[in-house]
Amino acid sequence: MYLILLSNALQVSRLLRFGDKYRVINTRAKFVLLYDNRLFDKPLFYLWKRIINVIFIRRYSGQKSDTKKNMPWYEITTVPFPTQITSILIPRRLDIWTKSKFRKGIDLFRDKTSDLRNQTLKVAAFSHIPGTTKSLQEKTARTVIGNFSGTEVEVTAMNFHCELYEPVNVDVDLWGGKQSSGKYTGLVGEMVSTNADIALGDLYYTPYILDLMDLSIPYNTECLTFLTPESLTDNSWKTLILPFKYFRPAMWAAVLVCLLICGAVFHALARFHETISQNKSQVLEIHTKRKKIIILSICPEIEKLDSNLKYTKMREQYKPPRFEGQSIGLYQFSEPFNSVLYTYSMLLLVSLPKLPTGWSLRMLTGWYWLYCLLLVVAYRASMTAILARPTPRVTIDTLQELVNSRLKCGGWGEINRQFFKSSLDPITKLIGENFELVNDSNEAVDRVAQGVFAFYENSYYLKEALVKRQLRFQIARTTQNQSEREMRDIAREDRNLHIMTDCVIKMPISIGLQKNSPIKPRVDKYIRRVLEAGLIKKWLQDVMASILNAEVQSTQEEMKAIMNMKKFFGAIVALFIGYFISVVVLIVENVYFHFFVKRNPHYNKYTRSIHHVKKAE
Repeated sequence: MYLILLSNALQVSRLLRFGDKYRVINTRAKFVLLYDNRLFDKPLFYLWKRIINVIFIRRYSGQKSDTKKNMPWYEITTVPFPTQITSILIPRRLDIWTKSKFRKGIDLFRDKTSDLRNQTLKVAAFSHIPGTTKSLQEKTARTVIGNFSGTEVEVTAMNFHCELYEPVNVDVDLWGGKQSSGKYTGLVGEMVSTNADIALGDLYYTPYILDLMDLSIPYNTECLTFLTPESLTDNSWKTLILPFKYFRPAMWAAVLVCLLICGAVFHALARFHETISQNKSQVLEIHTKRKKIIILSICPEIEKLDSNLKYTKMREQYKPPRFEGQSIGLYQFSEPFNSVLYTYSMLLLVSLPKLPTGWSLRMLTGWYWLYCLLLVVAYRASMTAILARPTPRVTIDTLQELVNSRLKCGGWGEINRQFFKSSLDPITKLIGENFELVNDSNEAVDRVAQGVFAFYENSYYLKEALVKRQLRFQIARTTQNQSEREMRDIAREDRNLHIMTDCVIKMPISIGLQKNSPIKPRVDKYIRRVLEAGLIKKWLQDVMASILNAEVQSTQEEMKAIMNMKKFFGAIVALFIGYFISVVVLIVENVYFHFFVKRNPHYNKYTRSIHHVKKAE
């Protein structure tokens, strides 16, 4: 309780104004003031809409009597809340104090906000989904009156009538901001100038707004994010490597390591078997020399000089394994490069020209094929899933990606720009330095579609903007009177848009009240009840139902083919990469042949297949 016993009403008014402006006094407390007519001047009317638990004490002198002295009496009055104050404020008498007692004995500080007695409260609003939506009905010189609905319009339990109106130029000013003259525009201006009692329009629970008005407890939390264009870079050429994206990098590193290790093991085993074969050949050659049998291992076409069947079978059993013309399965892995190449071909399920010789190589080949089968089946399954779903979209989903994209960012109202500028996060502050104010949502969405802009709003509003744009282009496509130039413009501008998955902030949303409003505790009470009953969720679903239905219909109409040339572009890119590498290798071979082989003194054009080496002298 505040007891202010100043007899100078001008000092009292300055004290109350100062306390209300800087919130140094609790306007919802109980006040006891001395009566003075100057307290009820018109410039102070706004105070008595906020300080309602107040009584004024006015002293009257007693009547003269022969037997009694003058006995003064006191009139106790208060402000006429919830009755609206028009041009004159007439205090309402509560009781009279005389002869050391009250005449009526009523409660001097009763709760005046429990029943507003069907009074009319002015409500400033503008359409901003999901808080408020409006369909225009009638236009006047000052305001646009419409049929408002939404989650914020449903709070009517306090027994009062709403006079809904839109502020002047609200389509441009929106929430509003401070001008150079010091005045505020838009929705905020209506509350600062006390023209409205309540403000509806998805007001954010931020220090900027709390400094200018009161906000109820948050009734909802919205995801504030950016509407961004899909990347102009087409990633369809990555189709063949997209399955690698859905496995852990460690797995593919292990596949590469296994490829190199298996290639080396195949080569080592092949060399080992070659060594054993050479030793057997030398043993056979020594044995045949003793029998005076000449075996020309270099020329297999020479007739056999030994008719002895026993040694002929031995010679056939121990043929030298190093000839490419012979069908012996060690030449695939005898060279390191060939070993890695054939190991890689088995990973692609390409059959070997011949099963390797040697049981160690055969056993390793069998188990390696089983490993390749499991790996390729996993890759094929992932590739099938990628080809069966819509084309991969290159989107912006984080603030860091948005900054790296170098898109211009902007949104509605000075409130949003102040939020980014006052942020302590370096990335968010960087966006705030170049934040643009765009008060036309259609213009903002068109700029996003051109790939040069990112629009900041809540996810519900952005979803509505996307649906409106899709419906607009569908209507344009179905119109028969469209010229070829207009159709080309539509096709060029019909770019897929994307709502960023990461929220910049989860912003609490509240209903706006006048600064130090006396009805705030009562409004908070009813909002808590509405939240506990789950009505906010139900109202939100009602508001978004039509938008979600339109979104589903537009998505079904824009279904594309499962397989198309765009998805097949990755295979064409891989083919051209192979062509390029083959041409480069061909050029290198020709250069080597002309500048190294042909210049060799032992070169003979009739025996090009022989490897020319300088003979030892």
